[in-house]
Amino acid sequence: MKVGELAPLFSLRSDEDTKIELSDLKGKNVVLYFYPKDDTPGCTIEAQDFTKKISEFEKLNCLVLGVSKDGVASHCSFVEKYNLAFNLLADESGETCKAYDVLREKSMFGKKYLGIDRSTFLINKLGKISNIWRSVSVKGHVEEVLIALGELERKN
Repeated sequence: MKVGELAPLFSLRSDEDTKIELSDLKGKNVVLYFYPKDDTPGCTIEAQDFTKKISEFEKLNCLVLGVSKDGVASHCSFVEKYNLAFNLLADESGETCKAYDVLREKSMFGKKYLGIDRSTFLINKLGKISNIWRSVSVKGHVEEVLIALGELERKN
């Protein structure tokens, strides 16, 4: 997957238990960020950072969506606990994670498993990928995405 290509389509259930489909979002910019697990330290900071800046994303005609392999019930708890201001999508099958190539072999306490590499995709109003961030470091990431989004909007 490269910048300029059409973003892989998806249809996933949200924390509001509605389906969100990328094909329905044409005409809006979309920040699609993949994170490893609900209610873990790095994932919580990232979600809170996006929430703090949500009005800036909205001013730039952008929808923020978080994706993990956690289920809808877990997402509901996470959103409620931290008062998150955007939808979380449940990719329990991992199909969307595979389509965006964010699954990596990880290791914890000597056990290997397939987990999500924290990654963010900025998708433009035409459904094309404008920016890709892989192996994201949480600190300062939301500001970096906002800068890229601002540049994208200035071009259009």
